[in-house]
This record gives sequence, structure tokens and C-alpha cells, in this order.
Amino acid sequence: MLPILERLDPDSDRVDLLVDLVDRLRPRRARDHDYAIAQVRTLTQLLRGHPGQAWALRRHVTRLLETRRHTSLYSDVGILSNDGFFTELKKRIAYRILPPALDELYLSDTLDRVLCRDDDYEWIRAVPNADWLELFDVVANAAPPDGTDVDADEPARAKTAVLAGLLDAIRTLSCRVCALGLEPRLIHAHREIEEVDSPFLMQNIEANKYLDDYGRLTAGETDTMEDARHLLVMLDQCEAVVQKIRRGALACGTSVALTYLLVALTQSIDRLRKLLFLVDTSGELPSAPTVDVEALANEATPPAEPPTSLRRAAAVDLAQELAEAHNTKYEIRGLLRDNVDLLARNVTENASRTGEHYIAERRADLGGMFASSAGAGIVIGFMALIKILISYQHRAPLIEALFYSLNYAAGFMLVHVLHFTIATKQPAMTAARIAAALHETTQRGGGRGGGRRQVDVDSMAALVNKVFRTQIVAVLGNLATVIPVAWALALAWYWIFGTHLVTPAKAAHLIADSHPWHSLALLHAAIAGVWLFVSGLVSGYYDNKAMYTRMGQRVQQLRWLRRLLGEERRARFARYVEDNLGGLMGNFVFGVLMGTTATVGFLLGLPLDVRHVTFSSANFAIGYVGLGQRVDAETVAVSVLGIALIGMVNLMVSFGLALWVALRARKVRFHNGLRLLQALGRRLRAAPLDFFIGPRDLDDAAPATPRGVK
Repeated sequence: MLPILERLDPDSDRVDLLVDLVDRLRPRRARDHDYAIAQVRTLTQLLRGHPGQAWALRRHVTRLLETRRHTSLYSDVGILSNDGFFTELKKRIAYRILPPALDELYLSDTLDRVLCRDDDYEWIRAVPNADWLELFDVVANAAPPDGTDVDADEPARAKTAVLAGLLDAIRTLSCRVCALGLEPRLIHAHREIEEVDSPFLMQNIEANKYLDDYGRLTAGETDTMEDARHLLVMLDQCEAVVQKIRRGALACGTSVALTYLLVALTQSIDRLRKLLFLVDTSGELPSAPTVDVEALANEATPPAEPPTSLRRAAAVDLAQELAEAHNTKYEIRGLLRDNVDLLARNVTENASRTGEHYIAERRADLGGMFASSAGAGIVIGFMALIKILISYQHRAPLIEALFYSLNYAAGFMLVHVLHFTIATKQPAMTAARIAAALHETTQRGGGRGGGRRQVDVDSMAALVNKVFRTQIVAVLGNLATVIPVAWALALAWYWIFGTHLVTPAKAAHLIADSHPWHSLALLHAAIAGVWLFVSGLVSGYYDNKAMYTRMGQRVQQLRWLRRLLGEERRARFARYVEDNLGGLMGNFVFGVLMGTTATVGFLLGLPLDVRHVTFSSANFAIGYVGLGQRVDAETVAVSVLGIALIGMVNLMVSFGLALWVALRARKVRFHNGLRLLQALGRRLRAAPLDFFIGPRDLDDAAPATPRGVK
């Protein structure tokens, strides 16, 4: 490092040698943080032993700071732009492929050359704050060599340049918070803001007053100024509005645009607080941003008010934050994580509320679920018949896929309208309900790590047991009718037309499609499970959209609908659309996915198809009749096993994916799987009959409400 320091021109503002110096500090191997720590300490000792080089480095850095524009570094890096989510996403994707042109007039672009690797922030954070502060002190306090023409105002100029950038950034961020706070989307989500003075507007007024006072103080026109207490109070109120909107979004819905706006607001307010703490001169700010206390432990003297050690540590923490934000500014995963979490939470929250209708509490409820599922089995039997008739049309692949999709979508939507239940539609909803219960338990636990320690495993076991037996009853209800209906339809076709619905070859193919190891039935069942999961997300998304956009009110405002239906029917129709838009769209999308998968596989030359337990059962019954009801017992047994495995894969894949997303959306980590299995085992041993069919109804007077699909 010494040769680099010796080549350093103290009067130059070129960044090349600084880039080389930082490269010597950078680890040669990924995550070799000990190397970086050792190099920083070595540089500190080297500069302490060569004060002339330390002074040259200080003067060089001062020149860099004087000739660069600071504001964008403090106000833009690490904060979402005003472009919107999809524009920002497109920009990040484009910049990862071809980065934008740099202008070293800006300090943020100069940083791009110095911290050129995406993981630089990791080793910068790994170096203790105390080491960074020691290096800073050695450089800042370095004495010039004897006989050197020294500018006495040099240290002050660097401080002035940084301070001016911080103050400009505060003004910029305050204006941005004001503009974002007056966005129509935010006012739409928090109408009370129109009835009182907007805290977003008031904070800008306070910020301008504070900065004007600061300018008079630095110009020597006044000796004192008020601290930023009033501005911080306004920022607290802004933050309270953001939190209220976030909480209200779970009941009223949200959108990607609103979530993006809230994230940008939160980031801007947080950065404002940190900058205000750094520039404060009163020493009376009520609190400081979270800082690394390691620097405090290395202070030789008790800190003053405001604690110099706190301010120094806060500055280091902000520098590390800016380094990380700079390195990850084109990261797509971070953008998705910050902006999609609330939307995912709303989607799964709506699925959770729907999931309550899929959980039978009592034996009477199980009877209702069986009846509801049996109704769905009847509809699916006719859907299987129509699918076979469509296949006989021998249309072009895309036309055939369209007809298949319409058949599936219309059938599934009819099941929803009639309040019937398809068993495999349950897991995406019930998984969200289990995740919600886990989240509620964690919230009740409270404290640091308290939620994890206080999870009520017995209560969770009771809920999982209810879900399990309801699911079993639903599957049995589907199969109890779909097989007889498909069998009866195939026989009726033979009696009416004198020929079987399917040829013997087609019948054998229908039966062979369910073979668990001589076909790809289980892989295709897993694909169907993924589509079931996707349809659950679509249902939650449109339920959220219906609430957020006030879909019922919008439908009720249609004048032509009033002329068609009348006032009373129009109101009922509007309520139905708002309450059932998610279910209808989820079933429509599921039908389209079921109908197009095989065609897409054919066009791509891939073995893609779907196997759904109810359709596989119907196909077996139709194939059985097509072979003259002469099928050997081994084939029947293997087919039954295959259908059972298809159903199990359908349920496991859709339930597993839905539970994973629901837990991530609620930021819940469940670490009691073994204890939960043990609790389920105890319930099975204690009351095997109740485990599968539920306990006796304790309140016989209470009406038994079937838990079908809304």
C-alpha cells in the first residue's frame, strides 16, 4: 500500500489511486473478512508511521469532496425513485445487463468506481467501527510535512462540503416526502388526511424553517437556533399515517403501486431522521438512530451531549448503509422483497379468510362438507364426458386447448356458483389459515424470540387435525359421486347410441394414464398441484383487488345494469361480484391452466400434462365401461393405487407451496414440526375415531352450517 500512497498527488481530484488503495483492502477471496480487517489495521499503522502520506491522503480526499456533488448520494442511494414499481423493475433489469453511463461530477457515481464489486459492502460492514474511526482519526489529524505550503482552512472546507450536501439532501428528502404524501393513491387509502392538516405538508414547512435557521447560523447571523424537535414530531406523524395505511390494507386491500409508495415514504423518512441527527447542533435531540455501540466502548473519554461517539458511530453506520445500498441498487430480489411482501400478505390473508369455510368444526359440518363435495363430483363427471367429446372433434391444437379450457373453467366456476367443493382446491386456502394461526400465536408470544417459544403446539395440532379430516371427507365426497356419475354417463351413452363412449384403445389409455409407475401420472399430478396453488394465489389477488378498488360500488354504478336487472337485483349482483370475484377468477384461471398444459407440452416437445384425482377417477370409470366392464383385479388395484397417489400428490404439492408462501408473507418461521407430529400422534392414539370423523357435537342446538365454497 505504501507505493500507492507515495504516488498520490494531494492536489489532484482523480480517483484512480484511491480505487487502487481500496482494492488493496478488499479481500481476495469471498467472505474473507479477516483479511479486510487486517488490511485496514495495517493501513492505519502505515499512515501513523508516515504522517506525510496521511496528510497527502487527507488533502486528496478533501479535493475529491470539494469537487463532487454530494446531495444525490445522501438523498437517492438506498431510496426508491418516484418512477413506480414496474418502471423501477424494468430499469434494474436493463442496468444489470448494461449499466448506465457514469458522471464523476457526482459523488455517488465516483463511489461506483471505488466500490466496484457487488459484495464490497460485506467486508466494509465486517470491519469493526472502532477500526474505521481510528483510520479516520489518523487521516484527519495528520500534520503536514515541514516546509509545505498549508491552507489553514483545508479541514473546514471538507467539512463544509459534506455539511452542504447533507443539508441539501434534507431539503430534497423533505420535498419528496411531501410530494409522496399528497399522492392520490395515499389519500385514497387514508381519507382522514383530507380532514386535517397533512403531516406530510407540515413536515416540509418545518424542514424549510429549520434549514433557513441553519443557514443563518452558519452565516454568522445568529448564535443559536431551535433544534429539530418539531420536525421530528411531524415525521413521527407521517410514519403513523404510513403504519395506519399498512394495517388498513389488510382489511381494505392494497396494490403494488400503493405498496411501492409506502416503502419509498418509509425509506425517505428514515433517511431524514439519520441526516437530521448528523447535522444537529443543539445537542438536545430526543433520540439518535440505531448505531453500533462498539464504537462507544472504544471511546477514551465520556461522551458529551450530544454524544460525540454517537454521532461518529452514526456517521459510520450511514456510510456502511450507503455502501450496501450502492452495491445492491440494481438488485431485483431486494426490490421484490420490499414491495411484494404486503401484497403477498393481503393475498394470503384473503385466502386465509376463505380457508375458514374449508375447515369443519363439528361432525355435522363434516356431513355438510361431504354433501358439498358430492355435488362437485357430479359436475366433474359431466366435465369429463364433455372433454372426451371435444377430443373427438380433432381440432387444431390451439383450438382444442381453447375448448378444453372453456370446459374446465365453466365447470369449476359452476361448482363455485353452486357452493360445491372440489377437494383439491382446499389446500391453498387451509394452508393460509394455518399460517395465520401460527402468526397469531407468534404475535401473542411477544418479546424477543417469545413468539417462537410460546407456540401452542396442542392448539396447532387441533387445527391441523380439523383440516386433515375435512380434507379426507372432501376427497371421499368427490369420489363418491364422480365415479358413479361417470360410469352411469358412459353406460347411458352405450344404451342410447349403441356404441361405447370410448373405443377399447382409448379406454385402455384412460386407465393406463393412472398407472403410478408405468406412466408420468405422479409428475403430472405435481403439475396439477402447482396449478392449484397458483389458482389459490389468483383468488386471493382478486379478492384483494375487489376490496381495494371497491368493485361492488363500481358495479352498482353501472346505469345499463340497472335497466337490465332493476335496482334491487343490481345491488345484490354488485355484492356478489365483490364477495366472489376472487373465487370466480381463481377457478377460471385454474381451468385455463388445466386445459392448456398438455397443448403447451405438445408444442414444446415436452411431456407436460395434468392429472387431477377427480378427473382420473372419472376417466377410470369411463374406461372401465369402454372395456365392457371386464378389467382384471390387478389392473383395478393398481389403478386405485395410482388414483390415490395422484390425489396425495395434488394435495401435498398445493398445500406445501401455499403454506410456504403464507409463512413467508407473514414472516413466520415454524420450528416445532416434530412436536406438532407428536401432538397429532397423541390425538390419534387417544381417540382414533374422533381423529378421523371429529368429536360429537357438544351443542346440538346450534345449527350445522355446511362449509362449502363461497
